[in-house]
Amino acid sequence: MSERREDEDQAPERPTEITYAEHFHPARPRSLRHRARVKSSFTHHSVAQDGPANGQNPVYVSWLLSQSMLADANLISQQFSGQGSMWQNPYANPSPRHAVDTASVWFTAYPLSLITRPEQSYLGALADEELWKAFAAIGIEAVHTGPVKRAGGISGWQHTPSVDGHFDRISTQIDPAFGTEEQFREMCATATWYGGTIIDDIVPGHTGKGSDFRLAEMKHADYPGIYHMVEIDPRDWEALPEVPAGQDSVNIDTATEEWLDKAGYIIGRLQRVIFYAEGVKETNWSVTRPAVGTDGVERRWVYLHYFKDGQPSINWLDPSFAGMRMVIGDALHSLADLGSGALRLDANGFLGAEKSASEGNVAWSEGHPLSEAANHLIASMVRKVGGFTFQELNLSIDDIRETGEAGADLSYDFINRPAYHHALATADTEFLRLTLRTSLELGVDPASLVHALQNHDELTYELVHWSTGHHDDLYTYRGESITGADLANSVRRDLCEHLTGTNAPYNLVFTTNGIACTTATVIAGALGITDLDTIDDIDRIRRAHLLLATFNALQPGVFALSGWDLCGMLTLEPSEVSELLERGDTRWIHRAGHDLMGVNPRATRSAAGMPRGRSLYGPIPEQLTDDTSFVRQLQAILQVRSHYGIATSRQVDIPDVSHKGMLVLVHQLEDSRQHQLTVLNFANEPVAGTVRSEQLPPGGRVSDMFTGEPVAELDDLYSFAVKLDPHQAMSLLVEAPLPDGTEHRSRLSGEPA
Repeated sequence: MSERREDEDQAPERPTEITYAEHFHPARPRSLRHRARVKSSFTHHSVAQDGPANGQNPVYVSWLLSQSMLADANLISQQFSGQGSMWQNPYANPSPRHAVDTASVWFTAYPLSLITRPEQSYLGALADEELWKAFAAIGIEAVHTGPVKRAGGISGWQHTPSVDGHFDRISTQIDPAFGTEEQFREMCATATWYGGTIIDDIVPGHTGKGSDFRLAEMKHADYPGIYHMVEIDPRDWEALPEVPAGQDSVNIDTATEEWLDKAGYIIGRLQRVIFYAEGVKETNWSVTRPAVGTDGVERRWVYLHYFKDGQPSINWLDPSFAGMRMVIGDALHSLADLGSGALRLDANGFLGAEKSASEGNVAWSEGHPLSEAANHLIASMVRKVGGFTFQELNLSIDDIRETGEAGADLSYDFINRPAYHHALATADTEFLRLTLRTSLELGVDPASLVHALQNHDELTYELVHWSTGHHDDLYTYRGESITGADLANSVRRDLCEHLTGTNAPYNLVFTTNGIACTTATVIAGALGITDLDTIDDIDRIRRAHLLLATFNALQPGVFALSGWDLCGMLTLEPSEVSELLERGDTRWIHRAGHDLMGVNPRATRSAAGMPRGRSLYGPIPEQLTDDTSFVRQLQAILQVRSHYGIATSRQVDIPDVSHKGMLVLVHQLEDSRQHQLTVLNFANEPVAGTVRSEQLPPGGRVSDMFTGEPVAELDDLYSFAVKLDPHQAMSLLVEAPLPDGTEHRSRLSGEPA
């Protein structure tokens, strides 16, 4: 069915006032894709709660089915089958530059930490027009909401809280703690008016222990096919550990894991145990307590969970394809019913698991072809209905490249994130230059990455590329030849030494993965501040913060930052979140409550209960009135990024530098005669150095992109001199000499070069 066209004699309908995007970004591309929509939203009806909570009670089973994700997926998918709307968009191949064109600067929100007006919901706050006016003024084009659907588990008739910040989804319904579906749709509409996009989440790797898991324990219909779960013969129950009182499962030890492997039940030990903690999580397998099924049979199951025991892993190759149907239905609900324009894929690198062919070897669970195939299916479905996806998984650079060849459109930049923190902490960019160059050499386009400051997670220093797949490869570092494993260990030691312990006691190590910290407390550690209460010179923190923002923003790809960055938040005292830290998850200290818009100055906690942290910069409206503020200076950086098309430029060189604290990124702009240089000083001291790259034209004119002032002229060795203040960042335009000797016309005044 063709779309309606306007006749020549019929004037097109236009808004009476020019929009923000038309005025400030006249050339900003808009998505041309057709957006599929549901014909009618499905509603959830209340179901009676009566009788025992087991599989022999039909009322309980009906109650579970009424909130099942798989049941909802079956309903929503029926609205798209056989519809022409499903064939209007290309979908086979990822399109990272289209995604960047659609939305290149993201605000990454966190539902539990945003302080709102009294009685205002999280989604109501994100739908607020004043917020979107402020975002538009700054240059923010998209909001990643974070997970807002109901999460946690079900025990009997009761819902239990999330065990992982709402990444243990159990329903397609919006969690009432965050708002309503109508508020979500209103948020999407407001974002669209201001030229923005809403990015929602799906979790294709696992769920929580909600109704779908409870129905699987009951062996109801094809629900066990959702998960990697295996029914254990009652004759072998004596080999299983007892489940402690008050728990519904217990993690098995390595000896039991080995026995179950040899007995033919499970695939055994996996390549690594994420979130390993002795006595808490020693393997990736847990066993349930006995559960009565809908057929009256009592069963115990062993199930796989890559992450916490409350996050059972989804099986993408069960003959029922129940897990696949559930995930695709959840995606369609977010995109076509709620109105989001993109989805984050969480834990999508762990969608395939296979027993090793050689006895004694670990199971194949990372970099598995099934993960790539499943990601291709998910991302293709999202593109088919007009959206795009990004993946947030910390794998080797090779695996990120391979999953990006047919999967998600964009990948989170775990490659350079720990490296730029390391550069700041040590005032040495050598490791950062190595990560940038390795990424280019292995075929990962920076334009396909989401370059971010802080998000809800820790500063991840696993350095998977170096410590796993390339652990025996040799690299030159600090004048020596060392293995990838030794390189990763060296960087981890540096980060821990400078950013935790006695040097920075306000940051905490997070299990084996990284450091719980905010961007501001990373900077505090790098500056040698041992007590956050002594911070009185905010300018030092702000200057380094803007340096890190410039590194991420002035290169190809998406730039993302959070409310913790915009407000300059510090970490919380552990005593303020002691209950949340009890099981070793130190990340809660960096998830402080923050009042982004200054709407509730008297609030001491967010609506979800997160304590309010100390803000160095203040709320956005106050900052917008101060030309020296973080937000106003960020605004200037983003204007340069937008004006020169840096987000979709091509990174062509990471040259050597004349001072170890310097970093230079060379980007080819759309005009082949123009290059952009991001020149940074990661040292807390003045630097006089040389910028040299054979990608640059001798005789080329160098000017400051912020002021338009001339800086230098390239000599015959493709170089020029620069001077940088401590933690200073520069963005420079290099224009090749014109063949006829005519003068260049400045683009900074709005004229073409």
